[in-house]
Amino acid sequence: MSQFDPRFEDLPATIPIFPLAGVLLLPRGILPLNVFEPRYLNMIQDALASDRMIGMIQPCPTAAGCEPAVYKTGCAGRITCFEETEDGRFLISLKGIGRFKIVEELPTEHGYRRVTPDWATFKNDIDPPEDETIPREALFKCLQPYFANQGIEASWLALRETPNERLINSLSMICPFTASEKQALLEAPSLADRAKVLTALIEMAVLDTCCDGGDKPKQ
Repeated sequence: MSQFDPRFEDLPATIPIFPLAGVLLLPRGILPLNVFEPRYLNMIQDALASDRMIGMIQPCPTAAGCEPAVYKTGCAGRITCFEETEDGRFLISLKGIGRFKIVEELPTEHGYRRVTPDWATFKNDIDPPEDETIPREALFKCLQPYFANQGIEASWLALRETPNERLINSLSMICPFTASEKQALLEAPSLADRAKVLTALIEMAVLDTCCDGGDKPKQ
């Protein structure tokens, strides 16, 4: 935990939300974002002027319209670095701080949405991670064919040396799962639970590809 990360009692009573389908942020994960839409440029500027906190959340799969319904659980991140581009964009990095449940949505401010978050359900996200046992061998057994099917290149030695939390959370964030699958990974109560969900999703993807004769299009 960084000295700049907020303590549980310092988590904000309101946060802006950034709805993005298929984008997952997890505690202590790092998410790069390219921000160009005017209302989200406003959001970044306001966050930089206050606590630097933004809530990443997914729209519901059937949602439509300018203000689509979103899932009730998201993950807040703190802006750890940013860059202004000459064409008026922000390039930022968000570090995952903790998950939250939406209590209520508030009136928009400067064009972006805000919510009252409940942090209590995921209070342990703020604490340093415990060294939970995860099914590493089962994961790696299916990960290699999955990466091959998806055209993802990886250093297997580096992956095997990666600590449990960083391994599971990084894979959960970068793998091209559906919105509902990403949400299942987000809402998994513990790292061990997330590892089981991740392994099951990868195993199913590999099995589907095998059943299709290896001709399933890459996502």
